[in-house]
Amino acid sequence: MTDPPIGLAAGLSGGLPAGLPVDLSAEFPIGLAAGLPARLSAAPPAGLPPRAAPGAGADTETGAAARTFRATFAAAPLAMAVVDREGRVVTANDTLAALLGTGADGEGLTGRIAADLVDLASDARTWHAYREVLRGRQARLRCTRRLKHPDGHSLWAQVTVSPLPEEERAVLLSVSDISARRELQARLRHLQMHDPVTRLPNRTLFFERLSAALEAEAYEESGTGRIGLCYLDLDGFKAVNDTLGHRVGDRLLAAVAERLTRCANEAGYARTATPLVARLGGDEFALLVEDSTGTEQLADLADSVLKSLQVPFDLSGQRLSVSASIGVVERHAAGTTATGLMQAADTTLYWAKADGKSRWTLFDPERNAHRMTRQALSSTLRPAVERGEFALEYQPLVCMEDGGVRGVEALVRWNHPQFGTLTPNRFIGLAEEDGSIVQLGRWVLATACRQARRWQLEHPDAEPIFVSVNVAVRQVWDSDLVSDVAAILAETGLAPHLLQLELTESAVMGSAGRPLQALQALSDMGVRIAIDDFGTGYSNLAYLSRLPVSVLKLDGSFVRGFQYESGDGAAAPPNPADEVVVEAMIQLAHRLGLTVTAECVETAGQATRLRRIGCDTGQGWLYSRPVAPDRISALLTAAACRQA
Repeated sequence: MTDPPIGLAAGLSGGLPAGLPVDLSAEFPIGLAAGLPARLSAAPPAGLPPRAAPGAGADTETGAAARTFRATFAAAPLAMAVVDREGRVVTANDTLAALLGTGADGEGLTGRIAADLVDLASDARTWHAYREVLRGRQARLRCTRRLKHPDGHSLWAQVTVSPLPEEERAVLLSVSDISARRELQARLRHLQMHDPVTRLPNRTLFFERLSAALEAEAYEESGTGRIGLCYLDLDGFKAVNDTLGHRVGDRLLAAVAERLTRCANEAGYARTATPLVARLGGDEFALLVEDSTGTEQLADLADSVLKSLQVPFDLSGQRLSVSASIGVVERHAAGTTATGLMQAADTTLYWAKADGKSRWTLFDPERNAHRMTRQALSSTLRPAVERGEFALEYQPLVCMEDGGVRGVEALVRWNHPQFGTLTPNRFIGLAEEDGSIVQLGRWVLATACRQARRWQLEHPDAEPIFVSVNVAVRQVWDSDLVSDVAAILAETGLAPHLLQLELTESAVMGSAGRPLQALQALSDMGVRIAIDDFGTGYSNLAYLSRLPVSVLKLDGSFVRGFQYESGDGAAAPPNPADEVVVEAMIQLAHRLGLTVTAECVETAGQATRLRRIGCDTGQGWLYSRPVAPDRISALLTAAACRQA
């Protein structure tokens, strides 16, 4: 077989040597024994004399050019080889032979399969691209290969395969040793991906590993298909930095990293993989468990971490004790995202902190759903007031002596478009946190007063009933409650004594300054002030006598003890202690000139005993559940008929 011709322009990237006396405007045959191009096509360099006429002089000139090209190819510092369309080496230079460590010069590579020399067949994608270049269907192939040198070391090589002109029917293979560059890149990547204080993988590398572990191909073919994460935060680390300085703090972080790594190694013993330990920033660390076997494995790992960190640290004479809070998440990898997993871990870590620190907490989907609901409610509270999504229901306050309705308590409901009707315990706390309670409370107060005045006008023959409205402490601090009440009473025409404001015991008993002044001003205006849930806090009874309070509402926990059901469903005897406590509170209230309302009255037996010990009014399901305004209208109509 004859060596294929190769075009000079493609075969020698450096061009012709300056001043080469060759006429390149014509094509001349060149000896193929050296494996050099069979055709040369180029113009004579500028400034050279015209080429000689055809004959012996031209042959001599062409031969000199051929020898120059052979010498240039052989001495080139770039490892090169000409490869025919069948993939065999036609010719190679000594640089390539030295790079590959074949033990011979370039001629010793002639006839060898080029793909085997530089490992082009090791993956299907590269092999396909290489064959396309050989067939002239692809412009060029460039890839990186790790080659094994005969002396035992490995080298990284950049392999380029470029087609030569069509008439040459060959390609040029060039190989560059990029081992030093790769080593530098590896060192730079290590610096970029590792924390300088603890030498652990940093946040960037952690998320890279986490994302890779959540790829489908990472868990579908083998493993358990599950993933686990322990996300921990050191308790009180800021105090170490503030009191002992950042240098000691950094040394403590490094010592913690060592213990976490030891725990991970012990957890990975006899398993397919060791958990990845990473520092995510500050005093936050993570242990990633790929192919986890379940929550028990993660719980054991979290336990070992807590026990390891409980042992005091001795840092050059400084004996420090720290603890950690850990959020534990374990789930199927399918359908899990890195963001979702970290959000769950962060939420669970917060739970561990809130539950008392120095512990681990397992992710609870139900608890998380409640948190997500709270977040969704919080973000829509203010607009909901403007959209009119709230409504009031009213629960009667009944006189214990004659059973007549003396007043009603206004209870707000949120008709949420997504979650349905929500009771106050679902959103009042949120409203107090974000301050929307002021806007909502003002709406409740105005609506309740307007409704009470409407009942009074619609039932002139019935005794007017008062309306009781709950007021949050933040309403007293963040708004001019006295001015709001005065304006609403004036607008609705409701008499002040027909409005009762309820505040919790903890809020009223600790009142001083502005809150106390507001309560006093409201009382002077004629508005009734009631202490809600009385008996559940730590009341200063002497202080109670100096407050502008007119009503005590006994917490339902006292009333429930009056009568309860035994195991067979029969009514069990009342708890005498509860009755003694309630009677004492009622007597105290009466001596202070206060009336008493009992909450959560559910049975006739409870009502009878409350009446016997002097309770003034009762509220509970025995009389009525919270109902719409028209139901209260019906009660007032019935009461008027009885009086007539």
